Amino acid sequence: MDATVRHRKNKSSPKGDPASKGDIEEITSADNHNMLKESIEKLKQMNENINRDSGDGESAPDTPPPETAPDEAVPSSTSTTTTTTTTTTIESTPATKTSVIQRSSTRQKSKTSTKSASPAPPLELSLRLDGMSVSLFVLSFITRIWRLDSPKGIVFDELHYGKYAGLYMQNTFFFDSQPPLGKQLIALAAYLAGFDGNFKFDRIGTPYDPIVPVSAMRVVPAFFGSLLMPTVYNLLVELGLSHYAGALAAFLMIFDNAILAQSRFILMEGILMFFGLFGLLCILKFRRFYNQPYSVPWFACLIVGAASLSACVCVRYFGIFTFLLGLGILSRDFWMMVGDRLVTERQLLGHFLTRAAIFITIPVALYIGCFYIHLSLLYKAGPNDNIMTSAFQASLEGGLASIIANQPVKVLHGSQITLRHTHGRTCWLHSHDAVYPVKYQDGRGSSHQQQVTCYSYKDVNNWWIVKKPEIEELVVTEPHEHIKNGDIIQLVHGLTSRALNSHDVAAAMSPHNQEVAAYIDYNVSMPAQSTWRVEILNSEQTDGHWHAVESQIRLIHVNSSQALKFSGRQLPDWGFRQHEVVTDKLLDQEDTIWNVEEHRYTRNEDKKEREKDLLRSEMIPMERKNLTFWNKLFELQYKMLFNNQENVAGHMYASEPLDWLSLKRGVAYWISANSNAQVHFIGNIVTWLSGTLSLVAYGGLFLVYLLRRQRACYDLPENAWNKFCSIGEILGVGYAVHYFPYFLVDRTLFLHHYIPAYIFKLCLLAAMIEHGHYLVLEYLKAPRLARVYLGVVATWMISILYVFWFFAPVTYGTTDLTADQVMSMAWRDTWDLIIHKQ
Repeated sequence: MDATVRHRKNKSSPKGDPASKGDIEEITSADNHNMLKESIEKLKQMNENINRDSGDGESAPDTPPPETAPDEAVPSSTSTTTTTTTTTTIESTPATKTSVIQRSSTRQKSKTSTKSASPAPPLELSLRLDGMSVSLFVLSFITRIWRLDSPKGIVFDELHYGKYAGLYMQNTFFFDSQPPLGKQLIALAAYLAGFDGNFKFDRIGTPYDPIVPVSAMRVVPAFFGSLLMPTVYNLLVELGLSHYAGALAAFLMIFDNAILAQSRFILMEGILMFFGLFGLLCILKFRRFYNQPYSVPWFACLIVGAASLSACVCVRYFGIFTFLLGLGILSRDFWMMVGDRLVTERQLLGHFLTRAAIFITIPVALYIGCFYIHLSLLYKAGPNDNIMTSAFQASLEGGLASIIANQPVKVLHGSQITLRHTHGRTCWLHSHDAVYPVKYQDGRGSSHQQQVTCYSYKDVNNWWIVKKPEIEELVVTEPHEHIKNGDIIQLVHGLTSRALNSHDVAAAMSPHNQEVAAYIDYNVSMPAQSTWRVEILNSEQTDGHWHAVESQIRLIHVNSSQALKFSGRQLPDWGFRQHEVVTDKLLDQEDTIWNVEEHRYTRNEDKKEREKDLLRSEMIPMERKNLTFWNKLFELQYKMLFNNQENVAGHMYASEPLDWLSLKRGVAYWISANSNAQVHFIGNIVTWLSGTLSLVAYGGLFLVYLLRRQRACYDLPENAWNKFCSIGEILGVGYAVHYFPYFLVDRTLFLHHYIPAYIFKLCLLAAMIEHGHYLVLEYLKAPRLARVYLGVVATWMISILYVFWFFAPVTYGTTDLTADQVMSMAWRDTWDLIIHKQ
C-alpha cells in the first residue's frame, strides 16, 4: 500500500508543491482510517463469534452476530506511516490477528485486576432467595397446617400409616406391599414427638388418644406437599414458560381441595409427588450445564435428580413412572449429544458411563438402604408374620421363632409335621372327618374319600406323620431313619390315621386336575395310591436331607407323577369354605412348593396317646440359624410383588379411570360420630374440568400445527414451536404415563390414585393458558383482545377460589354441618356421597 501511495504522489504532483502534498496526506489518512475501522470491526465480530461458540449454551447456536459494532477512536497523533503499516500488517498476517486479540484480552484483564485489587475476605457467604418460590411455599404451608390436629380421629388411610408408625416404635414386623421410605419419615416424626406406639389404629373414625402426636405426624406430608408448589413453579419456568405461568400452576394446586386433603393428613401422595417432580426439575436444570461437563453444578443436578427420583420409587412403587420419565428426558438429551460432531466418541462414552453409574448406584443404594433400616428396626414377630415363609418367621423374635426354637431339624421316619404352602397364600395342608360329596353340583362323581384342604389357620388337624411305606410303626426308632431327597414316603393324618392319597378322579373345583383325599378303604375296586416322592428343591443347603423350615419340597405322587398343589380355589359350604388341594402334571410352579413349619417326633404308638402328644410341646433342643439380610430382602421383595393385600373388592367408593376425568365419584375420608362434620376427598370442579379441556386443546392444537407445518405453513416461530413441543414431551407424556397404566391394573381403584397424573394435567393447563395469551397477542396482534383474555382468566381464578372456599368445610373437617349445608354441596354422583354415613 505504501508503494501505491508513493507512486501516486510522485506521478500526480510536482516535487515540493505544498498544496499537493497536503491533499495526498489527507486522502491517505482518510483511506487508512476507514480501512483500520473495517479491520477492527472484523476482529470484533470474530471475537464475538468465538465467545458465542464457547458460551454457556443458553443462546441458540444460530443467533446472528450484531449488524454493527461500535467504533473505536483512532488517536489523532498517529503518523501516516505508522497507521499505514499497522493496517497493512493486520490485513495481511492471520497470526497478528490472534496477537491483537490476546493484547486486547490482556488489557481487559489488567483493567479487571486493577478494579479488584482489594483482597478478598477470608469467609464470604451469599444467599439468594426466590421471592416467588418462598411466597408460594408459605401460602401453601399455611393452607395445610391450619388446624392441623382436626379432625381428632383416624382419617381414611391414616388407619394404615399411623399403625405402621406405631409398629416401628415397638420394633414389630408388619407387611405392606409398598416400599417403606414414606412410612419411615412419618415414624421418625412420631419418634421425635415421643410416640410410644401403644395406640391401636383399629378403624376409621376412632378418636385419637392424647398420647398420639397427630400434628407431628401430619406435618410431614403437609411440609412435603407445600414444597411441591415452588417445585412446580420452577419446573414450568425451566421449561421456558413465564414466571406467571409457573405461579398460576402453583395457584391451581394450592387451591385444589383434593391435593390439599392428600397433603394434609397422614398419606403418601404429597411426599411421593414432591420427590418425583423435584427430581424432574433437577434433570431439566442439568441441561443448563451442557457445555460445563463434570463441573460441580453438573454433578450436583445429576446426583440430586437421581436421588430424588429414587426416593419417589421408595415411597410408592407407582413412582417408577416418574423415574422412567426422568430417565427418558436424560436419554433424549444424550441422543441429541450423539449428533453433536464437536463431542468425540471417547467423550460420548464417558458421558454415558457417568450417567449410567449415577442412575444405577444411587437408586440401588437408596432402595436397599431404606429396606435395611426397615428390617433392622422390625425384628419382633407381629400380626402379619404368617404372610412370610416359615424361615423368615423363625428369624423374628417371638411368634413362630419361640415355637420352633427348640424343635428338631431333620425330618425322620415317625416325624410329626405341619406342611405349609410356601409361596402365595398362607395355608397348611389339612384334613378332617368330612368326605367329598358323592356327586358335585355339575353332576360329576367324586371319590367320596376324606377331604384334604389347605386351611389358613393353625389347627390340630394340620398335623401329619411321615412314614416309610415298608415300615409299619409310626414312631421314631433307633437308629434314626433320615428322609433324603428322592425318598418315597407316606403322609398319615395325625388324628384320623388316614394316608394322603390321590386317584384318577377330577378335582371338585379344578376338573382338569386330579383330586387329593385321605384314603378310606370302602372295600371296592379302588386300592390306595398313597405313596409320594420327596423332591427337595434346595438340597445343596441341607446335604440332601429333609429339614424342617429350611427345606423347600415338592411331593410327587408316585402313581400319576403329578405334584401336590394348592389350586387357589375355594371349596363350597360342604368343604367349609377352605381351599382346594389337587395334583398337577405341571411340576415346576410355585403353588407346588411346600415346607415343614412345625416339627416334633412321635414317641407313642398308641393312637389316643399320640393324639395327646400332638397337643403337647415336647421338643429336642437344637440351635437354629437366623436368615441373613439379603435372604430376608429377597423374600420380602417377592411377597411385596406377588402378595398384594390392597385389593378391596366391591368398595362403595371405588371408581374407574374414565370416571376420574370428570370427577364423577369422590371418597368419604372421615365422618364424625357426634355431628355432621366430615372429610371428603373431592377436587375443585373448576380446575378439574378445565384441566381435562386443556388436554383436548393441546392435542387438537398440536395436530393442527403439525399438519400446517407439513404444508410449509409455520404459524409459530421456531422457538415458540420448540417450547410447545417441549410442553407436550414433559407434561403431556408425564400425564399419560401416570394415567393410562391404571387401565391395566386389576385391583380396586380410588380417585386419589389419579393425583400424580392430575398434577401434570394442572401444569399443562397453566401452559395452555399462557399459550392462548401468546396466540391472541402475537399471532392475532390484538392487544385489546389480549386484555379481555386476561380478564376472563382472572374471573376464572376467582371462581376457583370460590369453589375452594365453598367445599373447605368438607376438606378440613373442622365444621359441624347442618343437613341443608350437606345437601347444598351435593353435585352429581360425587357430592351425593357426602350425605352417606360410613
